[in-house]
Amino acid sequence: MSEKKVWSREERYQPYQEWGPEHLASLKQKIDTSTWRLGYHIQPATGLLNDPNGFSFFNNQWHVFYQSYPMGPVHGIKSWYHMTSDNLIDWKEEGTKVFPDSLYDSHGVYSGTALPMSDQLFLAYTGNVRDSDWTRHSYQLGAWMDQSGSIKKVEQPLIAAPPAGYTSEFRDPQVFRYKSGYLMTIGAQDEAEKGKILTYQSSDLLSWHCIGELGFTEQDMGFMIECPNLLLTDEFALLIFCPQGLDPDVCPYQNIYPNMYVIGDSYQSESNRLTNPSSLKNLDEGFDVYATQAFKAPDERLLSISWIGLPEIDYPTDQEEWAHCLSIVKELIVEDKKLYQRPVEEMKQLRKDEGIHFDNSKDSYHETATNHYELALSFDSLATGTLTLYADKEQNQGLTIHFDSERGKMAIDRSHAGVPFGEDYGVVRSFSIEQKPLNLQIFVDSSVVELFINDGEKVATMRAFPETGHTGFHLTCDGDYQGQFWQLRKTNQ
Repeated sequence: MSEKKVWSREERYQPYQEWGPEHLASLKQKIDTSTWRLGYHIQPATGLLNDPNGFSFFNNQWHVFYQSYPMGPVHGIKSWYHMTSDNLIDWKEEGTKVFPDSLYDSHGVYSGTALPMSDQLFLAYTGNVRDSDWTRHSYQLGAWMDQSGSIKKVEQPLIAAPPAGYTSEFRDPQVFRYKSGYLMTIGAQDEAEKGKILTYQSSDLLSWHCIGELGFTEQDMGFMIECPNLLLTDEFALLIFCPQGLDPDVCPYQNIYPNMYVIGDSYQSESNRLTNPSSLKNLDEGFDVYATQAFKAPDERLLSISWIGLPEIDYPTDQEEWAHCLSIVKELIVEDKKLYQRPVEEMKQLRKDEGIHFDNSKDSYHETATNHYELALSFDSLATGTLTLYADKEQNQGLTIHFDSERGKMAIDRSHAGVPFGEDYGVVRSFSIEQKPLNLQIFVDSSVVELFINDGEKVATMRAFPETGHTGFHLTCDGDYQGQFWQLRKTNQ
């Protein structure tokens, strides 16, 4: 693997227009030879992709933006890149839409959300500005997108500064309708360097009033909270967020930064609290999910999409001039105060055929044409075994998933899944599962695996970078099982 380029601050924050067209052309040429480009996940055309933003339904289409730095696989000066879809699986590139070109976002267009308003889509986002001493200033900003996709920024900040008692670590506004007006949640840090979520109210989307810290736990949430999403229904209140520096004794996690959730019975605006909140839980048990964004769709489904990638980790695709991707879209379902995450029904449209059925009467090694497939497994009773993805025929390489439903345990090991990376943060993820007959639904896409356990009771998402030709899967199990396999078509042509 070639030596990684060292980027200077000046390069990372050089305005886009100062890069010549030959630079992007060179990146695209190198990316065209990438070993690990994806078939049906959103990925950057060039450079780096991170947080999903503005996930919404507007003008009879699904929309998502992502934070983008197109000039290289590093965190530089960010913009919003726009994608649209008619079916939540086939996404069309609409190009960069929100540029870092104003007084209030000159050093980056950071994360935020979108809200349909008649014939326009309202965007709320954080503008990042650095002064001459490189001190950060955060502004909560607005913009309008019309039905043609044209963007007009609101001239003045929606919120010009964090309230007294909070630092400039103040970002990621989520805006949604509430009663006769609007609410906004924002990730924040107080002056004691404790992570908080602040809540604001508005009657017109332009003037906002802080009503204080959102109450959802008595525990210390680390030094910062990012990407809060509060989803309210008549039956429950679901809060998804990313606490940084969280003590693992509060809620065990293994990634550098976790994505967490809490479920309350309701949200009480008078006290700005979730009633009877659950304990904190991991949203994803895998290696690489962060910055999940969710919203209530017009059809009443709660839909989510996540960044598959983490800051401070180098990925093998960095050497190919691109980094990271977004997850498939999931439906969120809460039953008996338990969160289920399931692939949206539309994912079935990717299947090329009726699928191949198999069971434990056949060879446990299965060769696939490509690493773009869906695999479903159901075990007839409590089972112990190992599933290896990206397997070679000799069965000494691959991503291994060890399961023991009798003892309620699962472990995922990527230490032999091709090109190593992120080893400082561990190569194994271990977690509990229900002690009952097990079912698995697995989506494999070149260098991404999304694993759904027991109808979405647990989810584990991860990157892996297999060697060329490692396109098989291998299953050993002490009991009876049924399986079905579908090759999936590509959406990225």
